[in-house]
Formats: sequence, C-alpha cells, structure tokens
Amino acid sequence: MIKKLVSYVAEFKKDAILTPIFVALEAVMETIIPLLMAWIIDNGVGKGNMKYVCVVGAAMLAVAFISLTCGVLSGKYSASASSGFARNLRRAMYYNIQNYSFSNIDKYSTAGLITRLTTDVTNVQNAFQMVIRMFVRAPFMLVFAMGMSFYINAKLSLVFLGAIVFLGIILYFIMTRVHPYFMQVFKKYDDLNASVQENLTAIRTVKAYVREEHEINKFYKASETLYKYFIRAEKLIIINAPAMQFAVYTCILLLSWLGAKMIVSKTMTTGELMSMFAYTTNILISLMIISMVFVMVIMSKASAERIVEVLEEKSDLQSPENPICEVKDGAITFKNVNFSYSKSLDKCVLEDVNIKINSGETIGIIGGTGSAKSTLVQLIPRLYDTTSGSVEVGGIDVKNYDIETLRDEVSMVLQKNVLFSGTIKENLRWGNKNASDEELIAACKQAQADEFIENFPDKYDTFIEQGGSNVSGGQKQRLCIARALLKKPKILILDDSTSAVDTKTDALIRKAFKETIPDTTKIIIAQRISSVQDADRIIVLNDGKIDGFGTHDELLKSNNIYIEVYESQVKGADNNESK
Repeated sequence: MIKKLVSYVAEFKKDAILTPIFVALEAVMETIIPLLMAWIIDNGVGKGNMKYVCVVGAAMLAVAFISLTCGVLSGKYSASASSGFARNLRRAMYYNIQNYSFSNIDKYSTAGLITRLTTDVTNVQNAFQMVIRMFVRAPFMLVFAMGMSFYINAKLSLVFLGAIVFLGIILYFIMTRVHPYFMQVFKKYDDLNASVQENLTAIRTVKAYVREEHEINKFYKASETLYKYFIRAEKLIIINAPAMQFAVYTCILLLSWLGAKMIVSKTMTTGELMSMFAYTTNILISLMIISMVFVMVIMSKASAERIVEVLEEKSDLQSPENPICEVKDGAITFKNVNFSYSKSLDKCVLEDVNIKINSGETIGIIGGTGSAKSTLVQLIPRLYDTTSGSVEVGGIDVKNYDIETLRDEVSMVLQKNVLFSGTIKENLRWGNKNASDEELIAACKQAQADEFIENFPDKYDTFIEQGGSNVSGGQKQRLCIARALLKKPKILILDDSTSAVDTKTDALIRKAFKETIPDTTKIIIAQRISSVQDADRIIVLNDGKIDGFGTHDELLKSNNIYIEVYESQVKGADNNESK
C-alpha cells in the first residue's frame, strides 16, 4: 500500500526530499541554541566577560536566523509536496473511475467514491505533510537533544529514557485499538454523504411530499451514528494527552529535584541545569509531536486503504490485445445469451436469448417492469459482459472490438436522461465535439427539439442547469436523442426515451429516423404499443426470456402478452375518448 501511494509523489520528489533536509537542519540549529545559552551563563555572565557574551550571543542570533530560514523553506516545500501528492491521488482515482465498467461502479456507492476523493485524500495529504516535516523534525530534535543532554549530564538524562519508554507503550496501545474504529468511521461518512446527496438531488420531490421532517431525521440518524463511532475512537486517542502531560511534569520535577542536588554537590553548574531544562522542552515537545503524528497516521491508514482500493480496482471489461477497430454495420446477433449481475448462472436476469437483427432494421422491445429490457440492450455496447453465450455486432463478437470503437458506433439514450451544466450547444457536442452549428440544428430537428430551442431567448446558447432542471422532462429527452444522433452511429438505442413526449411528437421522431437514418439499426424500448407498432419487428420480453419476436400483426395473432398489453392500451384509450 505504501509503495503504491509513494509512486504518486514522484513528480514532487525534489520537494519531498528537500523538506526533511531543511527540517533536520532546523532541528540541529535549535538544539545548539541551549548549549550556547549555557556557555553564556557559565563562561560569560558568571565570569563577567561581556566580550564573550557578545560573541556567543551573536553566534546564537546567527543560529536562530538559520533555524528560522530552514523552517520557512521546509514549510514551503512540504506544502508543495503534499498538495501535489493530493492532486495526483485525486487525478489518478478520477481517471481510474472513468475506466470502470458498470459492474465496477455498482460495487461502490456514489457517495462512497466522493468521500474517498475528498475526505480520505485530505486525511492522507495531512498525514504525508506531517510525516515529511513533523515526523522528521521530532526524531531529529529528540536525538540531538538527547545527545546534548547526555553530553551535559548522562545520569540526569536517564529521566528522558524512562519517559520515552512510557509514552511508547501508551502509543502502541492506542494504535492497535483505534484503527478498527476509524475504518467504521469512514464507512459511516459514506452513509452520511449518501443521505445528503439523495436529499439534494431529489429536493423537489421532498418538498412536493412535505417530507422535510423525514429527511432531517434520516440525516440525524446518519450523523448520530458517525458521532458515536468518533466518540469511541476519541476516547482512546485522548489517553495520549494526559499521558503526555504526566511524562512532561514528571520529567520537570525529577530534573528540578536531582539537578538541585547536583548543583549543591558541585557536580553540575547552573548554566548546565538551565540548558537541561531547555532540552527537556525540546525532548518532550518532540515526543508530543511524534504522538500527534501517530494519531494522524492511524486515522489516515484507514483512508489510505480506501484510496488504494479504488486505485487498484481494475475494470471488468478490457479491450483484447489485438482489437478490431472498425464496425462493419449495425447487424446484431444474440447467441445463447445468459446474463447474471452476480456472475452466477443460478441467478440469471436473461436466459437463453437468441435473436438476429439485420442492419438498418427498426426493432421494438416491450415487456413488463423487471423483464430485463434495459439489461438486454446494455450488452450490445458492452456495458456488461454476458455470463455465457455471445453478442455479435457487425458479425463479430463484441469482446473482440476495441471498446471505444464499439461504443462510438452504438449511441444509447438511457432511461435516466442526464444533461450537464452548460449551454445547449455544449451538451449536444458530447455526441460529437467537432459538430458544426448546422449539424447541431439538423440533429435537433430530427429529435423534434429545434422548435422549443428556438423559443428560448438565447436559443442554442441557452444555459442548462445541472441535471437539466430548467427544462421539462420531454425537452430533456429530445435533447438527449439529438445528442445521440450527432454521433452518427451504426446502432441507435432508445431505452424508454420518449416516455415524456406526447404521441404526436413520438411519431414525428420515429418518422424522422426512418427518413434520415435508414441504414442505422434502431432499437426502441417502450411501454406504449404505439411507439413500437410500426417497427420492422418487435421483441416481447417476459422475466428475462424471449416470449415473442415478430411484426405487430404477427404478435397480435400469436402472443398473449402482446395482445393483453395492446388491448389494455387501446381499450383504455377508447374509454377515455368516450368519456
């Protein structure tokens, strides 16, 4: 894990190396100052030698200036190294997430990934900065201060060794017991972020149903759980503070008592005792810093494990070694396809699917909720891989294609239409970043979107709010269809993508498809019979199995499910008209 994380510091290796160098120099300079102070007291003030006081005092000022300069430089380089490290981590995680397949994304919650990209990276960044600065400074200061104290009086310095052993035992106790709690804490952070995200995304629904109180209670429970885990962890961490205070005051008392005896017995000078007190401060502050760093490292260890988990996650879907980079046409063949999200053939969502679709055909797909309509079409651009059997596009197994090439030739408008913050033009150019204004207008005319766009004051430069919240559901669907058409794909899949438009507009969209993209294979998933009855052929899905496949007239004669849906919709429409 450490090796993996350190690799993201490489770009800032110079800053990461210079930081501990300047920190070490700062620590050395600070440990020299008390010794110089002892010389001034014993050899200058004590003997009335003002020239000696001035010379050594000037040396002390020079040492202090060097220490200050090294401190400033170490702060500058540590900030650069830690910020760069965090940037590289976030970038690497984000890039890797972009390569995830749908099954990889299903493994993590959206809120969980956001927490890892923000809170977890910040924890690791802070720990890294403390390690290259404080964790270098403290041991250096400790070693040099201990060395100086032993140089002044070895017997009296044994007090510090006792304090170090005592604090080491306390820190080990804290480390071994608090880490599991922090692992739970960050999981609860995911739950808290999920609650916030869900509430903000669906704020209109919350207000429409007056469910603010329910959402507040849900958030309260998530934050209360997080609070309880933090309290459990903090109850262990706070042991560090009283243990440190106990060590500090015990050392001061022992030094005062034993030092006074040594001065009386003439085995120690006043200046040496003063410098010992200064080294006491250095040593105990170093121990305090080390304990703080250990606590931070304990917290960040849980975050580091979560970050590395995302970085090491490999996409389930990979292009082959020698991929095919051209799709001949839009012909689609399903051969003995079985599919399960859990990869187990005992829990198949699709079973024994065998279909052959000719290039340029318009295929309708109809079936009840949960009949696996969306799952079926998601196998075509290889958003998921089949559990068994094969899917062919253009006569070639989709697993043999370069993934980007395949997906460029398969435009898919999903059930959940997503628009991004930006102008209409910017959203449309997701389909083709080099599309001209004329191509944008042509695609929008095919999708019956041009009319309402022209009614906007800024027309195609109209700004779309995040999620498309300032356009209606039907307008959003038509913009998404236009965006898909700009790719000029060999296969166009509409997954219930005209459900929010009226039947007249729906018919006009299908008519435009027939006239303008006759060679493109069109697959239309719909709940309305009217949306698919003019298709060349219609697939009827029932519980993941093909229940019927034929034209509208053929299915009306032979397929009970299709007949039932048709009659319920036609009779329902007739009853509404009669009223």
